[in-house]
Amino acid sequence: MILKGSQRAGAAQLAAHLLNDRDNDHVTVLELRGFVASDLHGAFHEAQAIAQGTRCQQYLFSLSLNPPKGAEVGEAEFERAADEAEKRLGQPRAVILHEKEGRRHAHVVWSRIDADEMRAVNMSHFKTKLNGLAKELYLEHGWELPEGLRRMGGKSPLNFTLAEWQQAKRLGLDPREIKDAFQSAYKQADSLKALGAALEDRGYFLAQGDRRGMGALDLDGNVYALARYAGIKTKELRQRYGDGDGLPSVAMVSADIKQKVTDKLKSYLTETRDAQKAERRPLEARRSELTAEHRAQRARLTERQAQRQQEETAARARRLRSGLMGLIDKVTGKATAIHQQNQVEAWDALRRDRVQRDRLVIDQMHERRRLQERLDKMRLRHVESRRTLNRELIERLRRPAQDIDPPMRKRGFSLDL
Repeated sequence: MILKGSQRAGAAQLAAHLLNDRDNDHVTVLELRGFVASDLHGAFHEAQAIAQGTRCQQYLFSLSLNPPKGAEVGEAEFERAADEAEKRLGQPRAVILHEKEGRRHAHVVWSRIDADEMRAVNMSHFKTKLNGLAKELYLEHGWELPEGLRRMGGKSPLNFTLAEWQQAKRLGLDPREIKDAFQSAYKQADSLKALGAALEDRGYFLAQGDRRGMGALDLDGNVYALARYAGIKTKELRQRYGDGDGLPSVAMVSADIKQKVTDKLKSYLTETRDAQKAERRPLEARRSELTAEHRAQRARLTERQAQRQQEETAARARRLRSGLMGLIDKVTGKATAIHQQNQVEAWDALRRDRVQRDRLVIDQMHERRRLQERLDKMRLRHVESRRTLNRELIERLRRPAQDIDPPMRKRGFSLDL
């Protein structure tokens, strides 16, 4: 599985992010260990309070564990991966499971503060250690190694930064769609002029930023950092295309787009987006219903397991006799044997309950995955529809302003996508 770790602060923000059940179908706090607090917010605030007695600013270490798509990983496997990471890292930890789009991944957060020594634990070379562990896990499970692990470095194309993900969500776009446009344009363009033409074909316009180097604007005037969305370093971008001297500024490009794109053209984009939202609505409603059904099933299972645990605990307790007979059992060693038997049975019961939970979760993930396949097919169809519309818009933007106004429908273009 892909392991991605970072040192950070922001206890409250991280706890809120990890407990976010709006963007995740299910959130499970699997473990809180080494903290006095019994909830995630309290545990992270505890780490923050202890860190105030030190000079450490980034007092938490956050790790995400992402299995490959289609892999079915149980609670025990996530915990074992966290244990292996902890051998290389250490300290109190929290383990949180997230499920989204029929896939399951985990987050592990450690406090970096050694409360006894009142100092921050040095997380030296953690990226190298985690890459090594990630490769071991892939090989152990027989999963196909991603390109980044084959060459012992690089970045998985599915691992977006938080800034990229948040911007894509604000704009109502899939981040894969945005990255695909920039990366495919970069691959096919061997000059700055060719890059500008390739981006325009995808609905983006090159501009020279003030501090961020070369960027691009979409038809709505939103600005994207070219190197970030092309998935390359700024140095590599400059080596290939130069510093972008001669490109118009963001303000000039934005003004030019506003001048060219009429309200009529914008209405075509709005109409397409509205139609696609309407088409997505039934599947998104089903997704919400399915999430609610699955949560209810898990709650019922948790309740049944808790009741069974109480009954089994009481039954094991009844084996221990009291009074004179209990004293005789202690003297003869029978009580010790019963205690050992009870411990073994209690451990077996815990493992049985975990297997039962994993079985239910995996069955639910299969059901959720079938729905996600329908959503993904619709998303790809919508992406192609928007690309078709953008190509038509770009073609019109390249014409003189007086040629932009005639309706597209009269030229055979249909929005019935």
